[in-house]
Formats: sequence, C-alpha cells, structure tokens
Amino acid sequence: MQIILVSRHLKTARTINIMPRHVLTVLAVSLVLLFSTSALFSWLSVHWRLPVVENLLQSLRQQETEKSETLVSNNLQLMATRLGELQAKVLQLDSLGERVLEMVGGKPAVKLNAAAAQGGPFLPAPLGLDELQQEIDRLALAVESKTDELSIIESRLLEKRVRDRLLPTVLPVKEAVFGSAFGHRVDPVAGVRSMHEGLDFSAASGTPVVAAADGLILTANFHAEYGNMIDIDHGDGLTSRYAHLSSVAVMPGSLVKRGEKIGAIGTTGRSTGPHLHFEVRMWGVAQNPALFLKQGTEFAQLKRR
Repeated sequence: MQIILVSRHLKTARTINIMPRHVLTVLAVSLVLLFSTSALFSWLSVHWRLPVVENLLQSLRQQETEKSETLVSNNLQLMATRLGELQAKVLQLDSLGERVLEMVGGKPAVKLNAAAAQGGPFLPAPLGLDELQQEIDRLALAVESKTDELSIIESRLLEKRVRDRLLPTVLPVKEAVFGSAFGHRVDPVAGVRSMHEGLDFSAASGTPVVAAADGLILTANFHAEYGNMIDIDHGDGLTSRYAHLSSVAVMPGSLVKRGEKIGAIGTTGRSTGPHLHFEVRMWGVAQNPALFLKQGTEFAQLKRR
C-alpha cells in the first residue's frame, strides 16, 4: 500500500509505503495497549474498591449464591421425597413379609429393639445433604434385602404348592369304610400270614374313585391279581395305585388333577368283595399310604370298622 502526501510547502509529493508487517505491528501494539489498560483499570478498581465494580461483584456473588441455594434446596426436596418413598416401601415389605411368612408356617424374625423402651421430648433434627444420602443408601439396601427375603418366601410357597398338589393326600374314596391297614396280616384268600402293601377302602360297587394327587396316568389295564388297575406317576419316583376297580375312566398318558374321578370301586382280580386297594410307592418300594393321607384333612374323618 502506498500513501502519497502532497503539501503546498513541499515542491514535490512524498510517497509512504505501508507493508503488511507495519499493519501487524500496529495491531499488536493496539491489542497490548487495550489489555494493559483493561488490566490496569481492573486492578485499580479492585484495589481502590470502586463502587461500580464492588456492586457488580456483589451482584454476581449474590446470583451465584441464589443459584446454589436453589439447586441444593431442589436436591434436598427430591432426596427427602425419595427417602419417604423408601421408608414407606420398607414398612410395606415388612408387613407383607410377616403376613406371607405366617401363611407358609414360618416365624417372623425377632426384632432386637422391639422390647426396648424409649421416650423423651420431640426435638426435630433435619438431615443434611450427606445424611440424607446415607439414609437413602441404607434404606435402598434394606429394600433390596427385604425383596430377597420375599423371593425366598415366594419360592417356599411355590414349593409347598407343588408338593401339596403332587403328594397323594386326598382320600381316593369318599364315604368309605377303612378296611385292612398297611403291613402284615392274614391273607383273606389263602388264610396265611402275608404282607399287605396298601390300604383297603370298602364301599359299594360303582362308588367313584378319585386321584389322590396330580399326576400322569402310567397304566390303566387289567391285572390278574389287582384286577382293573390304574397307576399314576406324581414325579420324583412317587406313584399311586388303585386296584380292583369295576371301571376305568382314564387312558394311559393322560394328565389328571387331584380329586378328579378316574374309575369306580369293584371287586375285580383277587378280591373277596367290592373295595379299593390303594398303594403309594417310592421308586417301586411300597410306602404306608396313611403317612401321606394323614397330611390331608379327610383321613381323620374316615369311618373305621
């Protein structure tokens, strides 16, 4: 860039050449002067506490303080709400756990401080941010622990329900008379000492016979000694047998529920009269059916000769 100076006092014009480095130098000097002036003004303002600067600083500090207080207040309110929800959840889980535990026949855990007497004037002590967070963490762990306990109780209930459904505890014949018990007896046909591997229930021919528990029909056919016979598999090696039936109402491979009719009393096979021969076996070994039936409510009401 060239600048031409013309003056009436000069006989000739003067030309000044401005190079890029001259422009950069001027800009750099201007910036240095600007920052230096600004820094000097700031130092003087702070050092001599000029009213304008002091008011500006106080306003900024007040705004920051208000923002911080609002943020802390909102956090405390949210944490207090969360704390209340967790406390209510713990109480609810405690109450539910005790009720469910009673249902499964368990005993509620003994609270160590339940019998400790306490008292005194009420002096509220608000919790700070750290104390609130610690209490929330503690209650969150308590909720998790209570949830695990309820899961265990739920498993117990499910196990009990399955066991109750699969154990032969339902009386296979209603309104029957109890005959021969499990164990050694005099054989009614041969007249000699023999082993009776089941229970006999005497009733009129055609009296319905029901499944003592849920299960799968293994066999439903005729046997030379048992007559018309049904075997039900209840799982885990447990089976029940119903013999001397006059009729069979189920097919092998079908599923039956406890209390469902499977046949009728008769006197087929090796029998001296209409009755039901009922057996319970574990892995093929005969068990005393009375030990299972006594877990139900009907066996105690059974008529005996």
